Amino acid sequence: MRRIYLASNSKARKKLLKLLGLKFKVLPSGVKEKRFCSDANYARLVKRNALLKATEVAKKVKGGIIIAADTILVVGKKIFGKPKNLKVAELTLKTLSRRPQWVYTGLAVIDKDKNKTLVSYEKTKVYMDKLNPQEIHAYFRKISPLDKAGSFDIQGKGALFIRRIEGCFYNVVGLPLRRLYLMLKKLNIKILLSILLCSFLAGCYTEYNIVTQQEEFYYYSTDKEIQIGQAIAKEVEKEYKLVDDPLVQKRVEDIGKKIVAVCDRKEIDYTFKVLDDDEVNAFALPGGFIYVNRGTIEKVSSDDELAAILGHEVAHVVARHSIKKLQALQAYSLLRMLTLAVPQGQDVGTAADLAFTQILLGYGRDDELLADQLGVRYAKLAGFRPQAMIDFLQRLQEINRRKPLRAKSYFKTHPYVPDRIRIIKEELGEKINFSDYINIEEKKGL
Repeated sequence: MRRIYLASNSKARKKLLKLLGLKFKVLPSGVKEKRFCSDANYARLVKRNALLKATEVAKKVKGGIIIAADTILVVGKKIFGKPKNLKVAELTLKTLSRRPQWVYTGLAVIDKDKNKTLVSYEKTKVYMDKLNPQEIHAYFRKISPLDKAGSFDIQGKGALFIRRIEGCFYNVVGLPLRRLYLMLKKLNIKILLSILLCSFLAGCYTEYNIVTQQEEFYYYSTDKEIQIGQAIAKEVEKEYKLVDDPLVQKRVEDIGKKIVAVCDRKEIDYTFKVLDDDEVNAFALPGGFIYVNRGTIEKVSSDDELAAILGHEVAHVVARHSIKKLQALQAYSLLRMLTLAVPQGQDVGTAADLAFTQILLGYGRDDELLADQLGVRYAKLAGFRPQAMIDFLQRLQEINRRKPLRAKSYFKTHPYVPDRIRIIKEELGEKINFSDYINIEEKKGL
């Protein structure tokens, strides 16, 4: 493979090229993107910007392949790029969340050795949930919007705002991989998909998962899973402060150890830590790294409720939900490229993009319901009152009832509260009521 240069310092674009297994050198362009288009020809605008970037970098190297891209978001006839400051970022995200937006990415590939240049573009339509100022501020506390077109990251926490996309998911991230692959192919620059796919499959093995009761396919070993979890945990603790209260920390650790003692996966060491964040949330990383926000500790009324919440997160680790998502992320690009070789490959690719977005937006509903089921099971085995999880969820349900009704989202990441309560009651052998089947969070007819 000849030397490849990426004319961008974008973290997302670097990750996507690495996902394809490409070795490349980052050589950012100093070109200032044009952000004005009098004739509403946005495709021409992004293609021009991408070509300028690629051409500038090509002048700096003796040979090789230069890849450049430029992404904009368009609402109505207004163009949005990276915001200049937080005030602009807030106004941008507020505007984007109220109307469908078009994402345009221009691509330019220069083969300097053969003196060949190709320019193309991709566009995707994105529908977001309507966001209020509090939600935007909370989001900006988690991520920096200043280096992101449109002030949000669809591949990260910003995915939670996305209701639906029409077109290439990776285009919204900033580098439409399928379009890039077609361009490289046209220039006779071959990506060895068969080798990449074989190397991926060569490391795979099957294992019976006791909680799903299925033979499952894994690429990451337990040791690798732990290493991944450790790396992510370091980043979490760089971004979020741990609580400075040893009694709170010990309470969570003690309850967590009791849950682990009865869970179905004991070959890893679990760690439990409390983050100094007032949001009601808890999450599990690969390899048994579990975090609970201070806001959650303050909302629970008993150790029984906390035990059920920790049991839910332990269950995600037991079922390896996060690892299966990571495997889907790694395998997706290879699958996406291979669809080009089959009839109606574009239609298949579009469907795959939508399916992948669903995977990316957090655990699936089935995964969450399984975690609820296992969580109360572990809490009961550990000597806690498992019905406490129902008490906690019912309080959340009352809070949701007081909020304005929300439009239906096809990419909602969690099951509705009544669904969760019903599953827990079924696990505990309790009577199911009519109200357990009523969805009170969704506005009917939308």
